[in-house]
Amino acid sequence: MEDLKLIRLTVETQLKPFDCGDPDLNDFFYNDAKRLAEQLLATTYVYENNEETVAFFSLLNDKITIGNFASNRKYKRFKQIQLLDKQGKSFSSYPAVKIGRFAVSINHQSNQHGKDLLNYIKQLFITHNRTGCRFLTVDAYNNPRTLAFYKREDFDILKSVECDKNDEKTILMYFNLMRLTE
Repeated sequence: MEDLKLIRLTVETQLKPFDCGDPDLNDFFYNDAKRLAEQLLATTYVYENNEETVAFFSLLNDKITIGNFASNRKYKRFKQIQLLDKQGKSFSSYPAVKIGRFAVSINHQSNQHGKDLLNYIKQLFITHNRTGCRFLTVDAYNNPRTLAFYKREDFDILKSVECDKNDEKTILMYFNLMRLTE
């Protein structure tokens, strides 16, 4: 069995070899993660063994607002289904944490590490929710493998949005953390 540990990336963290097969994600890991942590814009966690980085994910604050929906009708439907509030209160936005980047090394992509880490993130915001966070969000690349992964993990689609990466589209998806408390 692998001796794996999850660490919070800092400026001093020595990065181990990593390749997930996606140049954009690899570049983020090696060139952007430390800078964003230093600027308090995103926190990256590294899942590693003694030889290599197995996976990483970065988290940042987010919110779900009416602007995340294609229409007011879809927003109202979302509120009816996802935000059942016993007192009937409504807010203009709902707190979320965005999974900014999430990648598993090519050498470990079929070992359940992605599923395990996503479950860890979900539980983290149920058991250690320090500021209030109702949803997890992710801008998932619009490809069958990525979308299937998040759908298997019970993420729902909000809408498609343009992405800077070669004009590819991403799909804004969310997970309602209240599902884990019921």
